[in-house]
Amino acid sequence: MRTRFHVPAVLAGLLVALAGCSDDSGPESMPPLAQLETMTVEAGRGIGGRGWDGVVEAVQQADLSAQTGGRITTITVDVDDRVEQGQVLLRITEVEQQAGARMAQAALRAAEAAVVEAESNYRRFAALEDSQYVSRAQLDQARAARDSAMAARDAARADLAQAGRQTEYTVVRAPFAGIVSARRVEPGETVVPGQSLFSMHAPGALRIEVQVPQSEAAAIRAAGRAIVMLDDGRRVEAARLIVFPAAEPATHSVGVRVLLPDLEQSGQPAPQPGVTAKVLFPAATEQDADQGVVRVPYSALVQRGEVSGVYVLADDRLSLRQVRLGRRSGAHVGDGGVESDEVESDEVEVLAGLKPGERIATDPVAALQALAAQREAGGARP
Repeated sequence: MRTRFHVPAVLAGLLVALAGCSDDSGPESMPPLAQLETMTVEAGRGIGGRGWDGVVEAVQQADLSAQTGGRITTITVDVDDRVEQGQVLLRITEVEQQAGARMAQAALRAAEAAVVEAESNYRRFAALEDSQYVSRAQLDQARAARDSAMAARDAARADLAQAGRQTEYTVVRAPFAGIVSARRVEPGETVVPGQSLFSMHAPGALRIEVQVPQSEAAAIRAAGRAIVMLDDGRRVEAARLIVFPAAEPATHSVGVRVLLPDLEQSGQPAPQPGVTAKVLFPAATEQDADQGVVRVPYSALVQRGEVSGVYVLADDRLSLRQVRLGRRSGAHVGDGGVESDEVESDEVEVLAGLKPGERIATDPVAALQALAAQREAGGARP
């Protein structure tokens, strides 16, 4: 983690004084500068892309609820336990469910007996019809009684199947292999149908959804690339991007769904659902590169009130130059807008004041100290 520092007020005052001094003796009369870390400004220098924050979520997740009522007898798992598909998570008493199943089974046997009797009556009436011992209406009544008995038997079979399902619901099993993320009941507690029991997710398939400006959507869709910056400092290449086909009417932003690769298969820990992550889209930077946008590290800036500047090195002479800044990319912003945990791609656009090919000092404090030492050695007053 790098910590942002600002030039103290005293040094900043000295900085302005040094910048305002003139030296008539020429560069040959000044002693050489101390060794400084510098960089050459380039147009469209890649920074990894513009970033937007999103929340990690599991593609496969489930909230398990009770499908029958009863008292919990056993809970076999707890939060953060890994479970396999079909593994037993919880058991509920099944006294009422088994009683209902026995009643449904008895009703089915009665319905089957009624079907047998109705079928026999119908056959008997059908055999007597040719001899005209029964009327046509009596035969129709026998046929209707048989059909009604068959329908009652089918209904009894359905009731028995439903009662059996209620008995099966007393054992709650994992619908897929994953991790238990929440447990909301305790042993001995009485539950009712619809009551939440567990939450679980599969860690292998994760995704992040972010909202990007509508002006960036086309470039992001065409590039099809993104880099996810996790809170532990890792950078993960997105497995796939899905750019939503329509923008939000209220915000005029476009949703982008970023699918992460299965990190656990490669031996890396997967981020937990619900944590925040930054998604960088290099496509936005590539557009800026085509326009020749100059970018410099934010740490190279000297800030004095609303005035920003950088130390420019030319012919072994160091001078402070005011610049006009554009948007900043790649910085993490914490609560209340306070910058924290900056990343290597923390850079800012320079709209005016610098040209490609110029050299700047990357450490303004070291540059100020080197400039003061040079002037002191040369007998000049800051």
